[in-house]
Amino acid sequence: MNEMVDEIMLSCQEELEKAINHQKNEYMVIRAGRANPHILDKVSIDYYGVPTPIKNMASITVPEARMLVISVWDASQVKNVSKAIAMADLGVTPNDDGKVIRLTFPILTEERRREIVKTVKKIAEETKITARGARRDALSMLKDLQKEGTLSEDMLASLEDDVQKLIDDAIVKIEENCKLKEKEIMDV
Repeated sequence: MNEMVDEIMLSCQEELEKAINHQKNEYMVIRAGRANPHILDKVSIDYYGVPTPIKNMASITVPEARMLVISVWDASQVKNVSKAIAMADLGVTPNDDGKVIRLTFPILTEERRREIVKTVKKIAEETKITARGARRDALSMLKDLQKEGTLSEDMLASLEDDVQKLIDDAIVKIEENCKLKEKEIMDV
């Protein structure tokens, strides 16, 4: 019985950690007015028939606060990488001179910053929904154990409190991540 309870609690905790990590990864690719190489993480190029992330075929540097320089190792692929970045709709236009690709990030307007903050809040809300789903699943499994007679009502109530504490802690982390990203975006 204890093994099953431990497994349910561990599963719930893992789901929450996955959700929070996903939130952080989503925030990494959101542009905050500064050059961030992670913005290119989701862009891949068809490299000899294999979809390849840019970071696996080029070095990405940040020479200035609002500029990325991408040095593609295979010079024949510079145009393809440039085209893939343009098609990814990142809000920046790639400039390539045949050797390197430069991405210059414009200064964000107040209106654009507010739009980005809305996206950040939406991601936080989706993460909270995932956390609530993990709670629902854990509580459902615990109630099933109680119906089978494996758990007493008192034990179930205690475990429900433990699950709720895990959820509350996760929601605090989700809110903190959201506030940090919001502050980063709104700082001019």
